[in-house]
Amino acid sequence: MNTLWAISGLASLTWLIWFSWRYAWWRPAIDQRHPRILMYHMIRDPIKRAGFNGMRVSPHLFEQQIRWLKENGWRFFTLTALLEQGSRIPEKSVAITFDDGFADNCTTALPILKKYDACATLFLVVNRHHQEWSMHKKRHHDSGELMREPKLSDSQVMELIESGCVEIGSHTMTHPNFGLMDAGAKKMEMLQSKELLESKFGINIKAFAYPFGILQPEDPGLARGAGYLGAVTTEPGISDWNCLDPFLLQRIKISGKEGMLAFRMRLRTGWRGANK
Repeated sequence: MNTLWAISGLASLTWLIWFSWRYAWWRPAIDQRHPRILMYHMIRDPIKRAGFNGMRVSPHLFEQQIRWLKENGWRFFTLTALLEQGSRIPEKSVAITFDDGFADNCTTALPILKKYDACATLFLVVNRHHQEWSMHKKRHHDSGELMREPKLSDSQVMELIESGCVEIGSHTMTHPNFGLMDAGAKKMEMLQSKELLESKFGINIKAFAYPFGILQPEDPGLARGAGYLGAVTTEPGISDWNCLDPFLLQRIKISGKEGMLAFRMRLRTGWRGANK
């Protein structure tokens, strides 16, 4: 009997340790006066044995998340609208962001956003077709998995804009690795992408996302100088709106490998597990 109790106790302790690491329930909740910026990539079902399924949030899960936000009193903002609120930002504010420009952002995510009267910011790569930009970060990411994912056509981008639900931001011309570039090359990526998107779609581009979330100390200044209002990183967490640097905004990564409990815990603390 004592052995059984010991085994049961060890199993319970193991489960508690795993649960604590997985959901970081012990982290303090961040005040809801600080808005949450959520980071998505694709809204589509995962692919069996694929390497980037964390970037694929299923349509069912995405709708669950948007519905939960709506039902629990969260107010949706584009990133630019959030920044323009400044200190007047209301409690329980959330900005949904999409990176890169995958076609399902229009075909799948847009109808869900419309259904719940939500809005989002899409950070668009100008030269997004037939590119395996993941190799710019890690050379062994050469499977072509992301290159094969359908990207938004220009007509789909216009559909997103005309819906009134989606703001377009810049994600550079080619999705390069800023950690390997000099300031002049990075400035050109920022300026050219902004100018081309504005010219092609007849809009103002005010928001920027650093490719891969990789940036050097001079990059916030370069983004400011290029005429952006603010920029997002991939640094996990919730930015303190009382001492805000609008060019170093943190985001909460939403993974397709996690469910609603993880989503709710991330909205509460900005983190997953012990360090992300």
